[in-house]
Amino acid sequence: MENGAARPAQAVIVAIDGPSGTGKSSTSKAVAAQLGLSYLDTGAQYRAITWWMVTNGIDITDPTAIAAVAGKPEIISGTDPSAPAITVDGTDVAGPIRTQEVTSKVSAVSAVPEVRARITELQRSIAAAAGLGIVVEGRDIGTTVLPNADLKIFLTASPEARASRRSGELKGADVNSTREALLKRDAADSSRKTSPLAKADDAVEVDTSDLTLQQVIECVVTLVEEKRAAK
Repeated sequence: MENGAARPAQAVIVAIDGPSGTGKSSTSKAVAAQLGLSYLDTGAQYRAITWWMVTNGIDITDPTAIAAVAGKPEIISGTDPSAPAITVDGTDVAGPIRTQEVTSKVSAVSAVPEVRARITELQRSIAAAAGLGIVVEGRDIGTTVLPNADLKIFLTASPEARASRRSGELKGADVNSTREALLKRDAADSSRKTSPLAKADDAVEVDTSDLTLQQVIECVVTLVEEKRAAK
């Protein structure tokens, strides 16, 4: 980081990447809270800009139309892990961005290079301003957004484990259809030209398939503490 000299010695920037349903958000929030770090859910930012596009009647199938207005919405992300807030043009969208309509369209919006450039810039500025360090979770943090992060972690899990977790989060969701939707999202996110979902070469991979959430949290906390001690 350019402003690394201004940070306390124990401040760490942690990038946690991985596909949906690996326990990424729950783990990231808990680790940040336990270690006194800021927290940023980058997926929520992409959901927020998608929500804005849908609300304003932008044609989600037209990348040119999306690109033309990518700079318009004002997106503000809170970084308190116990209550991560997000607003668009002053409106609290923490609830609306989790609807099925937004979920089904976020990959298409996220694939537009102008959207990624806008959100990436926002993410970097938030990370740079986190004086005590931050846990940033997403799909391209270690590879694109924060390639110089102190610690990069890539969470994985079997499609079955991920579908089971995600259908538990989405009340009444069918596990098989959830699994299909997850795999479709993986394919879209991994194959997009701009900042695809990928594991950074220097990331630590953690398979969460057979681990409890608490075990995953403990594993990541240990990795962060080791990194802190080595600084």
